[in-house]
Amino acid sequence: MKARREDRLILVDERNRAIGSAAKTAVHRAGLLHRAFSIFIIDPRGRIVIQRRSPQKYHSGGLWANSCCGHPQLGERTITAARRRLNEELGITSALSFGFFARYQADLDDGMHENEFVYVYFGRLTANPRPDPAEVSEIALMSCEEIAQRMKRTPDRFTYWFKHYFRRHRGDIAGLVQQTLRTT
Repeated sequence: MKARREDRLILVDERNRAIGSAAKTAVHRAGLLHRAFSIFIIDPRGRIVIQRRSPQKYHSGGLWANSCCGHPQLGERTITAARRRLNEELGITSALSFGFFARYQADLDDGMHENEFVYVYFGRLTANPRPDPAEVSEIALMSCEEIAQRMKRTPDRFTYWFKHYFRRHRGDIAGLVQQTLRTT
């Protein structure tokens, strides 16, 4: 059986300029700054699709996160990668709109480190999700307020980046949820 080639992530500087690439595991072990994306999918009632990561994920397994996250591959536009990953993880397609940039660093479990420059996108839920069980163990729909309340009560059940988005960008998220509902 042929081994699967590991994805190479785009390394960036603090101004989000590409400066090289490296294997995904090595990037997360060393905590190198790299490009990433996060997606918030909104249902017709204004609730956010959230996912519980599969316990088998290489980090943050079993924790709740926003709808979808990932990394563009070398030579791939970030928006194209976001659409691709949304279909791979949740089995859905959606027109995505850019919301905001986020920047964070964190020490995670299993010796992994996040150090990301993140494009955050928003889109509408137009079909029932069909999550890949290797990626997602459960999905739920929650309002911004419900998510914030649960994060306050049980912060250890959420990924670092999802908590970061709500700590630093909650007003942006709430506004972009409403904006997404208004778009067709």
